[in-house]
Amino acid sequence: MSDWILARKEGRAGRITFNRPQALNALDHDMAGAIEKALDDWRHDPAVEVVIIDAEGPRAFCAGGDIATIYHLGKEGDFEIGPRFWRAEYRLNALIKEYEKPIVAFMQGFVMGGGVGVGGHASHRIVGDTTQIAMPETGIGLIPDVGGTLILALAPGRVGEYLGLTGGRINAADAIDAGFADLYIPEADWPELIAKITATGDPSCLPKHHTPAQKGRLADFRPEIDAAFGGGNLREIVGTLDRMPGDFAQETATTLRRVSALSAEATLRLVRMTRATPTIREALSNEFRFTLRAVEKAEFLEGVRAQIIDKDRKPVWRYALDTLPEALLAELLAPLPKGWEIPFDA
Repeated sequence: MSDWILARKEGRAGRITFNRPQALNALDHDMAGAIEKALDDWRHDPAVEVVIIDAEGPRAFCAGGDIATIYHLGKEGDFEIGPRFWRAEYRLNALIKEYEKPIVAFMQGFVMGGGVGVGGHASHRIVGDTTQIAMPETGIGLIPDVGGTLILALAPGRVGEYLGLTGGRINAADAIDAGFADLYIPEADWPELIAKITATGDPSCLPKHHTPAQKGRLADFRPEIDAAFGGGNLREIVGTLDRMPGDFAQETATTLRRVSALSAEATLRLVRMTRATPTIREALSNEFRFTLRAVEKAEFLEGVRAQIIDKDRKPVWRYALDTLPEALLAELLAPLPKGWEIPFDA
């Protein structure tokens, strides 16, 4: 298991490399623990001046969390294994965001879910031409977590609501515009830059003049996004999209009818909760309200079955736009019960 995370010191840097390319570097509990241990070991190590996080394989930096085990145990009635993993993962996300030394993340290929939680909170976030970032959790009956609601809350206009509810993928240009990344650098240049940062311990050598070859698309649709996703609830947003002309609005409305309405409505509320108090700890604590209860009470098991286990891509959701139970939403977003707080400083 430890071979899936390669943690070592090289030159003046601590190096962390995802090494599970056959599974798109999906993050599990042991891998999260290995990353946290390395960061803890290096916090006060004078030999480590910078941390570099990268990944083996061209297809993914990290395509999300390894949630199959959570599904199978949840089907057997174990509703605690998921929350225990998520709570540990969230502690890691906060550690990365608040780390005292610079962390440089080189994110190629798929960067989704748990991958955003690792790379998206680094102090220097590098993307390239193959990068595709998404928070697709509403499609599996979950919500954008791992501190994703913080990034979404700080995105311009209503882009955060749009990306969080639809789970849409974005390229390097849009990732920078939306606040998921800082710099675009051609991936062919990454090995030389990593070697330079390792030797000097200084990430200031990162070039800032490169422009992504592929243009983003979010800016083109900002008027529609801002007009629709400023709505007070999911039903209002979909209604606005239905009345808008153009393919973008209709495709977006179709997507919102396909994902879990329960998760989408909860996501909308969580993004706005975090926007009111935009800190990493507040975001993670808010998200954990939902994920703590998701396996038992939300539509997580059906979403994972359809998308990951059976792969029929035909989830049978219990709730739709017109049947969302307010009492259940309130229960899923209620404050954390005593004993389940995230131990950020443990």
